[in-house]
Parts: sequence; structure tokens; C-alpha cells
Amino acid sequence: MANRRTGIATLIAALAVAVAIVAVLITGLFAAGSVRSAARQQAQDSLARQADIVSATLDKTPGTRPAKLLQLLRGQQISIELVPGVRVNPAYLTASDVAALGAGESLSVVRDRAGVPVFVEGRPLDSGGSVVVVQPTSVASGAAGTAQRRLLLPLLLGLAGAATAGLLLARRLARPIQAAAGAAHRLAAGARDVRLEPEGPAEVAELAAALNGLSGALATSESREREFLLSVSHELRTPLTAVRGYAEALADGVVPTEDIARTGATMLAEAQRLDRLVADLLDLARLRAQDFRLDLADVDLGELVRQAGQVWHDRCGREGVELRVEVPPVPVIVFTDPTRVRQILDGLAENALRVTPAGRPIVLAVRVEIGPSAVVEVRDGGPGLADDDLSVAFERSVLFERYRGVRRVGTGFGLALVHGLATRLGGTAVAGRSAEGGASFAVRLPLRTRVGSGT
Repeated sequence: MANRRTGIATLIAALAVAVAIVAVLITGLFAAGSVRSAARQQAQDSLARQADIVSATLDKTPGTRPAKLLQLLRGQQISIELVPGVRVNPAYLTASDVAALGAGESLSVVRDRAGVPVFVEGRPLDSGGSVVVVQPTSVASGAAGTAQRRLLLPLLLGLAGAATAGLLLARRLARPIQAAAGAAHRLAAGARDVRLEPEGPAEVAELAAALNGLSGALATSESREREFLLSVSHELRTPLTAVRGYAEALADGVVPTEDIARTGATMLAEAQRLDRLVADLLDLARLRAQDFRLDLADVDLGELVRQAGQVWHDRCGREGVELRVEVPPVPVIVFTDPTRVRQILDGLAENALRVTPAGRPIVLAVRVEIGPSAVVEVRDGGPGLADDDLSVAFERSVLFERYRGVRRVGTGFGLALVHGLATRLGGTAVAGRSAEGGASFAVRLPLRTRVGSGT
């Protein structure tokens, strides 16, 4: 049975109500205590005033007890005692109480009279002796109870208001979170037009902005993926169409005998183009995988470029292009993978030869820069790159799409592969303009820097 999880709105509402209840209870307990204390103090103060009135009245008419005053006091549960009286002193008075009264001092205490707590106020009389006014403390308790009952309604109204505010807050907080959850589900289902209005607290608004960014990033990524697949499909279709056409012609026997060798050479060239395209795609995929192989060793880049120059000298000669090799007279040692560096060189050289017209140069060069770093560079005398080409030169298929049909282009993945290889070797690749009038592509590698294992 699936677990049922409590919604955030319910949790926030329950928390708000619980906090409101605790706050009301604490406030009620504190208020009740304050009311009781205030009621007792008020009752004691009121009895003290009554004692002052009684003592003043008795001083004016010594030896008498005014009937109206006594009746009024009895209605308030107040009794009067004279100290010393005709009988023994009241039992609720202590010896110290009697001594204080005898010394002419006023008395204001709480004592126990026959098991009942009472307020006691004593006043000395001008005629001698003292008068004691007594009232049960239950009078103050009754007043406190009335005040507490009156306080209960505001507390309940406060609790109801706090609970309502908690519910509204819960809905306010839960709504954007629920919208974010719905947006995430739509993204998972494949929707890419998901947009949320950032609202609520900063953290919730940030969540909405992050989901908007994720939606845009997914849309961009999938768009690039579609463009990539379309580009690959187009590039595969062209040589495959040629191979298929020539193969059908050979199978149907319509190719003259003298043209069989030329047809086979064309098919071989198209097959090699397919092989190069597939190899580039595999290398691009492996660059992001953990099994991309690096066989690292100390490599003299100058010697590596000289060896590449020997191979490319003949190919450039057949195209009428001048090849120059520029290397320093001393070894330039780098701890790297010579096969991958040669792959970079061959890719850049092939790219240069494709666009360089007859009579113009291609330069394979090595130099050392401050850093220290070694630079492998291929420059050409071709049409070069525009200003906005330099920043996107190594992005997959960008230059291919810009110049397809304008100049000779390759598979569209060569420069992206060069950039990936350079990064994997711990270096960087940059594009620029050459002194020969065309483009310049340089790969910087750190001197004698170990970039990883040779697995």
C-alpha cells in the first residue's frame, strides 16, 4: 500500500494552529495569574481605604459604632474588631500583629480566620486602641473569575484569527510549490514550454526561476540534438547515395569495363569519407566518456610536427599548395599523448588544405610561450574567418552550416573534435587570423604537465 504523504499546506496550517494554541495558552495562563494578582491587590487596597474611613469615623464618635456604616460593611463581607477589645484579642492576629497595633502602627496582612483566608487592615485610634477591618479573600477571587471570563472571549477570537491566518499563509506558500511540482512533472513528460511566474518567498521564487531555466536549457539542448541528428543524417546520406548508385550500376553491369577502376576509386573515396565521419562521431562521443584512451609519454612536439610535415608535404604538393614547417632548434618536450596530438594536427591540416587555394601556403608550427606552454599551430592562406566566426569556431557544425555551399567544408565535427582533444589533454584551442592571410588554429599544451593516467 502506497504511503500517503501529508501536503505542505496541511503541515503549515497544522503548525500555525498549534503555534496559535500554544501562544493563547501561554497568554491565558499569564493573564489569569496577572488578573488574580491584580484582583487581590485591588481588594486589599479597597479594604485599606475602608479601614481608613472606619478609623476616621470612630475617632469622631469615640465609643460608638455607626449602624449605617456597619450595615454597609457587612454587605461587603467586612467585619470590624477593636483591639484590645472587651474580650480576648482575635485569634487570627499574631502576637507581632497585636504589638504593632499597640505601638500605633498600621497593619496590612493576610491571615487565616477559622480556616478562611482573610485580608486584615488595622488602624490605630486617637482615643486609644486600634480598629481591625477584616474581609475574606474570596471576594477578590470572585472579581478575578469575572475578569478571567471576560478575557476568555478575546483569547478565543485571537486563536481563531491566528488559525485563519495560518490557513491563508499555508495556501499562499503551497500554491507556488504545487505549481513548481506540476511544472517539474510536465518537464518530465516532455513539455518544454513550461514557464512559471516567480512568486512567494525568495526561496520559492528562486525554485520557479530555476525550473524556468531548466526548461529553457532542455529546449536548447534538444534543439541542438535535433540539429545534430539532421546534420549527421545529411552528411551520411550524401556518400551513401553515391556508393549505392555506383554499386547498383556495377550490379546491373552498366559500367563500362574501362570505367570500373574509376568507379571503384570513387566508391572508395566516399567510403573513406564515411569512415572519417563515423570516426569523428565516435571520438566526440568518447571524449565525454570515462573510457577515452590516453597513452601519455614525453613527446618532442618539434619532431612530431616534422613527421606530420613529411606526410602533408606530398598531399599539399598535389593540390599546388605550399607547405612550411616552423619548429624551434631545441626539443619542446610535453608529457602528452602523441597519437592524439597528431590527430589534432591532421584534423587542422586537412581543414586548412580544404580551403586553401593553389599557390597559397599552409604552415605547421611549434613554439614556446611564457606560462610555460607549448603551442602547436596550423595557419593557412585561405579565405580566413570573420570576426563573429572566431568565438564559435570550435562549436559543433556552426562553421559547417555557415559556409556550406559557399566554400568546401568537411564533416562539420572536425574543429569540435580538436577542441575536445585539446581539453582532454589539459590544453586549450583558440582560433584567429594568420599572417598568411587566412585562419590560424592554435592548441596550447602545458610543458611537462601530467594530465592523467595512460589507461
